[in-house]
Amino acid sequence: MGEGRIVTAALLVIGDEILSGRTKDRNTGTIAEHLTDIGIRLKEVRVVADDEGEIVAAVNALRSRYDYVFTTGGIGPTHDDITADSIAKAFGVAIGVDPRAEKLLSEHYARRQVELTPARLRMARIPDGALLIPNAISGAPGFRIANVIVMAGVPDIMRAMLEAVTPELDTGVKLLSVTIRVERPESEIADVFLAHQRRYRDVAMGSYPSIRNGHFESELVLRGSDPARLAEAAETLKAALKL
Repeated sequence: MGEGRIVTAALLVIGDEILSGRTKDRNTGTIAEHLTDIGIRLKEVRVVADDEGEIVAAVNALRSRYDYVFTTGGIGPTHDDITADSIAKAFGVAIGVDPRAEKLLSEHYARRQVELTPARLRMARIPDGALLIPNAISGAPGFRIANVIVMAGVPDIMRAMLEAVTPELDTGVKLLSVTIRVERPESEIADVFLAHQRRYRDVAMGSYPSIRNGHFESELVLRGSDPARLAEAAETLKAALKL
């Protein structure tokens, strides 16, 4: 862990089914929460179709901008699972059946007494030079190449891969947060909130409106890396709002 260092990441969600609405994305929130907890700041999320050119362009743009790029989706056994090939193309490396991945799959399907078919063997195709990410649920590994971490789209499998790769990640200073619920609409507190943000420029502040029992409310979220400074900003904001 780098003391005082900010480590950043982007998430690339891959899949026609996400864009069509057929599949509801459940991974973004899980990944964002996990990264925040370990000290990595998720700065950008993109969703792209199962299109090699779009995947390559997005991966290359994001990996040059952030410390890590996490991808989800498109590493299964069917013809439309093109993420591994696209990542290989983005890095300009070859791809083929990886003996390590083949061994993992062979052992997994042997335990289940299921044949390792050519379709299933597609999940052992890994870009040259990549490290494998274990998959305790279905056997087929994810992989990491440079700062790009490629995971499955199925939420339970994605989480298993995310937890498996976590010990290998560099992390930085954690971003803490405090939430203050105000039983007033944003329009009534906007001026006070703005003045407070100007007073505490080192504390990020956001307002999130909601409706409860027909009445507008606001959740004010303060974020910062210094616990004492964050606590001070929260307490003085409560006082300013007469809470």
